[in-house]
Amino acid sequence: MSISSITVIGSGTMGNGIAHVCAQFGYQVSLVDISQAALDKALQTIGKNLDRQVQKGSISEEVKQQTLQNISTYTSVRDCAHNSDLVIEAASENFAIKEKIFRELDEICAPHCILASNTSSISITKIAACTKRPDKVIGMHFMNPVPVMKLVEVIRGYATSDATNALVFEVSKALQKIPVEVNDYPGFVANRILMPMINEAIYSLYEGVAGVQEIDTVMKLGMAHPMGPLQLADFIGLDVCLAILRVLHDGFGNPKYAPCPLLVNMVTAGYLGAKSGEGFYKYESGSKELTVSGMFKK
Repeated sequence: MSISSITVIGSGTMGNGIAHVCAQFGYQVSLVDISQAALDKALQTIGKNLDRQVQKGSISEEVKQQTLQNISTYTSVRDCAHNSDLVIEAASENFAIKEKIFRELDEICAPHCILASNTSSISITKIAACTKRPDKVIGMHFMNPVPVMKLVEVIRGYATSDATNALVFEVSKALQKIPVEVNDYPGFVANRILMPMINEAIYSLYEGVAGVQEIDTVMKLGMAHPMGPLQLADFIGLDVCLAILRVLHDGFGNPKYAPCPLLVNMVTAGYLGAKSGEGFYKYESGSKELTVSGMFKK
């Protein structure tokens, strides 16, 4: 079996990035979201990111145009998924939402179709159990920003077949990514290691060990991280960080994964990071200057 058509469900940051990369490397992509406005915004984002690639000389104008032509948009998965060889779900990090999507996909998609989730922490085995094809359900955890980052965590559920795993590895390499196989345990590898670090950075701020910029500077200069953990949390989305930490805490029952109360309060108050305009830092349209949120200024 070979993959030629891919459906991507969800046109947010991860979904539009996945659609961009799949289309750039020659796949016919159906991008699905519940509103046309969200899809239009996604196409604008993809266009801007392609323009950056053209300016840097990494792709030609012809490749840019062909990439955009390879993407079709839909507001109903039933209008496109039945023709797909691979579906990649990139919806919200919420099991109830994913359960509904995968039950519908199992009903709609052809028997050969592989169903993948871009989940960053939710059990692939649990998602696969919602379908009658658990051998064809797998995790494809892309990193953000998708067009730039090389890693794809390929997560095998309890029943994922060798054939499904091999085909997803093949697709990942065709996208010029580096796939790494991991087993299905809470947080997989990336977030099982990353989220406790971010949570500990938030605890360090919460307990008054140091300020926002000081914590990030220590990790950038002392540990050679390209971005400090608090800025990275803002970039990921504080709501997403909280959701992943709760999956880790529930999955392992270990108090070391308990989310910091400061993180919980910030999410409750709507301070979600870059996407809401403020988290540990403030984000103003058109400004590249990083300004600490007023809540944390000394």
